[in-house]
Amino acid sequence: MKSQTPGIKHQRFTDEDTKNFKLLFYALLIGLIVGLVGAIFRIALSYIESLRNTLYENASNTGFYNWLWPILFAIVGVSIALFLVRKFAPEASGSGVHEIEGALDEIRPMRWKRVLPVKFIASLFSLGSGLLLGREGPTIQLGANIGKMVKDLLNPCDIESNPLISAGAAAGLSCAFNAPFAGIIFVIEEMHDHFRFNFYSVAAIMIGAGASDFVVRTLIGSTSAITMTIFSSPNVLELWLFIILGLLFSGVGYIYNKTLIISLELFEFSLKTPIIIIGVFGGLVIAIIGIFFPEMIGGGYTTITEVLDNSFSLYFLLFLFIVRMLLSIFSYSIGVPGGIFAPLLTLGVILGMMFGLVTQHYFPDLISHPGIFAVAGMAGIFASTVRAPLTGLVLAVEMTSNFELILPLIVTTVTASAFTALLGNKPIYTTLLKRTLANTKSKEQI
Repeated sequence: MKSQTPGIKHQRFTDEDTKNFKLLFYALLIGLIVGLVGAIFRIALSYIESLRNTLYENASNTGFYNWLWPILFAIVGVSIALFLVRKFAPEASGSGVHEIEGALDEIRPMRWKRVLPVKFIASLFSLGSGLLLGREGPTIQLGANIGKMVKDLLNPCDIESNPLISAGAAAGLSCAFNAPFAGIIFVIEEMHDHFRFNFYSVAAIMIGAGASDFVVRTLIGSTSAITMTIFSSPNVLELWLFIILGLLFSGVGYIYNKTLIISLELFEFSLKTPIIIIGVFGGLVIAIIGIFFPEMIGGGYTTITEVLDNSFSLYFLLFLFIVRMLLSIFSYSIGVPGGIFAPLLTLGVILGMMFGLVTQHYFPDLISHPGIFAVAGMAGIFASTVRAPLTGLVLAVEMTSNFELILPLIVTTVTASAFTALLGNKPIYTTLLKRTLANTKSKEQI
């Protein structure tokens, strides 16, 4: 056989370079759009949450009559979110991360024309109602669908959807928490079975995450998602405590994942129940608890601040942890859009702070500050539920700016993820995707 001529080889390499640079340009465009959409989403949500907080403050200060307004606010929010999702885009319920993983494998549809407006609007209502859901789920799914939108509208036939959708997902997590590195690591680690890894696809998600973060920081600001004390690195003699903390979170992650799946199965009946009934029930639960204990509801950012300020006793922290864990599972199970990252990170802070307070009591000369364990708790619970220890570590560091705590966080996340795997705990998004595919198959057979 004759070898190819130099001219043909040169043309082939030129075409390949052109395709790769087009991919990077589209990733930049996706990141900028996702950053703009994410910033608008965060700004709108902050206004809604401010209104909700005012309603709850008035209810607690002025008597029974004013309970009506936060209750109506919650019921309307949950009901509208449910209506939009069920009527127009069922795949927009929950966080949407498992839907993205299915789309990357080309086994789930990505109907961006429906999902983008429904996910954006419905998430404002569901998160604004006070349900224990995070903004990162909506922004990740919005970002991935924006990636597909750019692919379809600009129609680059020589570029696959996979890297563009992945770049959008990374940009979505980046803009949710001002955490671009976590967005990059999340796609590589959590979506490694679905993301088609090569030099240019990794460069694409890096560009998407960075561009999104740039837009959000320009429009909203560069402050960390969680404002807290910057701790110095703990003494190496303390590291064994982080092994114990990791073991604790391995069990918590196992319980959380199993309980969430059981709850989703129990709430299957709600798909045939009128939306208004679920809306009234969900809204009443959240509103009544929120009137008495406002720190029990919402994504958890205010709660994290109060916990870190030592505003609660040890017994109340235990009560807070149990109630918020149950409510976060309840909030996700009723079928409205919203993520689990923020509620999980809040649980990690609460349990980590409890662990820190107890160990400080018994080892006062060894523990410099219990808040160190709260930061480790954020990473630990993420590692044991999502089974993505590196993402959990990076997310905790970027959100709190505690870069000196990397070593204890490594110890916590590795322990938590390894031992929860030994318990038989599966990654939550893998389980959710398998469940979705099984439900879809059963409906097709019917």
